Amino acid sequence: MIIDFRLRPPFGGYLNIGMYADKRAADFYAHNIGMERSESAKQESMELLLREMDENGIDMGVAAGRMGHKKGNVSNDEIMRLLKSYPGRFAGLAGLNAADVRGSIRELLRVCVDGPLKGVVLEPGAMDKPLYAHDARLYPIYAACEEHGIPVMLMIGGRAGPDRTYSSPQIISRLATDFPGVQFIAAHGCWPFVQEVLGVCFYQENIYISPDLYFFNLPGQDDYIRAGNFYMQDRFLFGSAYPFTPLSCVQQFSNAFRPEVREKLLYKNAAKLLGLDR
Repeated sequence: MIIDFRLRPPFGGYLNIGMYADKRAADFYAHNIGMERSESAKQESMELLLREMDENGIDMGVAAGRMGHKKGNVSNDEIMRLLKSYPGRFAGLAGLNAADVRGSIRELLRVCVDGPLKGVVLEPGAMDKPLYAHDARLYPIYAACEEHGIPVMLMIGGRAGPDRTYSSPQIISRLATDFPGVQFIAAHGCWPFVQEVLGVCFYQENIYISPDLYFFNLPGQDDYIRAGNFYMQDRFLFGSAYPFTPLSCVQQFSNAFRPEVREKLLYKNAAKLLGLDR
């Protein structure tokens, strides 16, 4: 079985934000890593996406809400509608608006504690007024997640903010220290600070790495592979970053790792985070 931990389907609000609406930018990402977007992404077709998932052995995609983002939002209600529309094919993470701490806590209680979503996503560097993810004003959100056992995905890497400081591994290291009961997921894998974040993860065992787009054909790939083959084998996640990449990229990802760790990286680690192993 395979779980794709970063799959944004052509559904609802996703179609209104840059990954679909700005086709030139989407092609830029794909071409820079030697790939081409799939037909389902180009045609914005859910039918084709499900077919491509089946063809590449991907049983489930993890779709995340997006709130407070300067380039557009995807509501958590839309994510829950996606889950109902395609039962068993998607798991959902709740997007939280980092500018509204009290509202974020109410939302995670509504859609995670009392609802079907399996974790939360914060993208504080991408707001109109950017924040670093370890800004003390956000700590009540992390405390609520720790209290309720909710994993937290942070966009930390790539273009996570106005400059590269928003992708610093020091950010997630501080959070993992201050909230040892939270499982943190570094979406974009803190790229380009690959060696630095992998050094942090060597000691801090409540950090998962999901390089997604930045795993493929970019500097740092060999370091991700070495970590995933050994000490990070229980905390490394496959994410395609669809629609920027075709789902066939799962073959390149799988072939990069030792056969004995592939099931963990492709399924077991994600299933544990999402509570699907219980």
